[in-house]
Amino acid sequence: MSLINQHGGDLDVIERRYNIPKDKLINFSGNVNPLGVPESIKNAIIENVDYICRYPDVNYLSLRKNISLYTNVNHEHIIPGNGATELISLFIKAISPKYTVIVSPSYSEYEKEIKLNNGKVKLFPLKEDNNFNLDINEFISSIPENTNMIVLCNPNNPTGTAINVFQLEILLKYCFDKNIYVMIDETYIEFTNIKKTFSAVSLISSYKNLFIIRGTSKFFAAPGLRFGYGLCSNTEILNKINSFKDPWSVNIFASIASEVMFKDTEYITKTRKLISEEREKIITELKQWKNIKTFETEANFILIKLLNKNITSDKIFKKLIGKKMVIRDASNFVFLGNSYLRFCFLLPSQNKMLLQHLKAIIEN
Repeated sequence: MSLINQHGGDLDVIERRYNIPKDKLINFSGNVNPLGVPESIKNAIIENVDYICRYPDVNYLSLRKNISLYTNVNHEHIIPGNGATELISLFIKAISPKYTVIVSPSYSEYEKEIKLNNGKVKLFPLKEDNNFNLDINEFISSIPENTNMIVLCNPNNPTGTAINVFQLEILLKYCFDKNIYVMIDETYIEFTNIKKTFSAVSLISSYKNLFIIRGTSKFFAAPGLRFGYGLCSNTEILNKINSFKDPWSVNIFASIASEVMFKDTEYITKTRKLISEEREKIITELKQWKNIKTFETEANFILIKLLNKNITSDKIFKKLIGKKMVIRDASNFVFLGNSYLRFCFLLPSQNKMLLQHLKAIIEN
């Protein structure tokens, strides 16, 4: 089985291929919060472990209200899911788009799900000469007349670039007038600078063609919880999604976790401070290197381009595996190649170690 067909954080595949126990690997490829699962979640689950004998509320009312307080979105406009991936699949199934434009490179699951629903896809390339930033006016002018859906990841994975809310509203208004749905994946939104506004959440009530997806795997370091949520003010679409959705697809422990995780301001503040400081520190360091091109990022990871043609992302991946560190060889992302790699920001000591090894490989 090829590694490039796996998601970046699939340590099980790496463990089997390289015969290294996954708990011995430092995972710079998974984009997960290095602080680990909040103690508040651990304690809540431990204290309520007997709830495993109960079914969750099939309407998830309390869960939706907890998300509502966190996002400031009406709980009637919230739908929980078994991770963001289930919600991507359900929304695409619900609207069944015949023609979709995806801003790329990006998460491969979007295209996969659209094609499973017999839809056609156009990939709109983010341009390296614009540092992978999306030019909204250029993008809008390129949207074909027969388009049913636009897909954005914001901040985008793997580029780390983000679109601010003012640009998003320009796009949403155009798409609303053209009867085009817009799906925005905000998986990494909570890692962005709080002084900047990138989230489209404030636009939910104004645009019924908007569907926002969020998860808890990355920011709250809980991928095993399989808990995500969608935000949409279009009741017809939400009802359709619920008609497809399996009952109780979100487990009881996700409901329990929601009671505490979104209120854990200490953890949230600590995470944002850590990522902000490490992002600035790492970008400053990388800009001093001669053999790479660095792209500004608003996320908790960074994409870099290797300028020395004798060094490829695959070679670096293999060298770092020998050091028990995993980065993302980004060559399998569309429009990229074997000169690109991505890594996320972990704890300061881990980041320092990675940069030392990368510098020894790339700059010498």
